[in-house]
Amino acid sequence: MQTSDKIYDLIIIGGGPGGYTAALYAVRAGLKTLVIEMFSPGGQMAETDKIDNYPGFNEGIVGFDLAEKMAAGAESFGAETIFEEVREVALTEEVISSVSETKTAESLNRKQIITDRAIYEAEAVILATGAKPKFLGLKGEDMLRSRGIAYCAACDGMFYKGKTVAVIGSGNSAASDAVLLSNICSHVYFIHRHDMPNAEQVYLSVLENALNVEMLPNSEVTELFYDDKLTGLSVTDTISGTAYRINCDAAFIAIGRKPSTQLFTGQLDLTVQGYIMAGEDTKTNIPGVFAVGDVRTKLVRQIITAAADGAVAAKFAEEYIFSKRIKH
Repeated sequence: MQTSDKIYDLIIIGGGPGGYTAALYAVRAGLKTLVIEMFSPGGQMAETDKIDNYPGFNEGIVGFDLAEKMAAGAESFGAETIFEEVREVALTEEVISSVSETKTAESLNRKQIITDRAIYEAEAVILATGAKPKFLGLKGEDMLRSRGIAYCAACDGMFYKGKTVAVIGSGNSAASDAVLLSNICSHVYFIHRHDMPNAEQVYLSVLENALNVEMLPNSEVTELFYDDKLTGLSVTDTISGTAYRINCDAAFIAIGRKPSTQLFTGQLDLTVQGYIMAGEDTKTNIPGVFAVGDVRTKLVRQIITAAADGAVAAKFAEEYIFSKRIKH
C-alpha cells in the first residue's frame, strides 16, 4: 500500500453534528481539515423530521436542513468534505508500518484512513461515526419511523404531548424515557421482558409513584398495528404466551444502541458494548485520536452534546498537532 499524497492536518470520520462542529473549530484554528462522510451530512440527525431542542430555532428545524447548515458553516471557513466509505484505518505506528509500503519517518508519524477510493493521511483524527439504535425487527418498523415509532424520547416526546405512548426496553435508558414521557403524555405503557426493569432505583421509584405509568412485566412486543401511522401493539406475555393488543399513538424503542466502531477493533480501547473509551476531553488511548458524539462513552447522547464534543476535540487536536511540531 502506497503512502498517500492526500495529506491533512486533521481528518474527521463522520459528518454529523460532532464531526462538523469539530471541523468548524479546526479550520478556524488554521488546521487543514477533511471530513469523510459515507452518505450525506448529518448522520441520524438528517433523518429527523423536526428538531425542537436545538438552541436558536424557536419553531424547530428539519434535521436535514440543520445538517446542511452545519456542513456549510464549516466549509465556509475552508473545511473539505468528501463522500466515501472508510474501509480501513491505521491509527498507530505499528499498524501503519504493517500496511504501508513507504515507511518514511513522516508517513509513520501520520494516521492513515483508507476509503473505497483513496488513502488519506493526517497528524490527528477525530472519530464521529455515531451509533445506531437497535431495532425490534418487526414488520412495518422502518416505515413507521417518525410516524409513531421513535428511538429518542428527549428528541420526539413532545410530538405526543397528552397522548398514549409505550416504552419498550428494560434498562436505564428505557426507564429514563418512561419517566420523561410520564411528564408529557397522558398514559405510558412500560413494556419490559422481566419481573422488574433492570434499571436504577432512582428511576423505578419515580415510575412506581407515577399514576399514568402502567408497567407490563414479562412482556414483549410481537406485532405493530398501523395504517399510515402506528395505532397499537400486540404484546405477548412471555410466561403464559397470551397475546393482547394495546392502543397507542407512539412506541419509543429503547433496547440499546450499536456504535459504529467495527473499524477500530484491535486499535482503540472499546467498552463491552463497543463504545470508544474516551472521557469529556474526548481523548482515546491512542495519542492524536479523539472520539466525539454517540460513538464514545457518555451519559447524554443528544445533538447538542455531540456538537460540544466536537468543539472540545478540535481544541485538543490543535494542541496535539502543534505540540508535535514544536518538538520536531
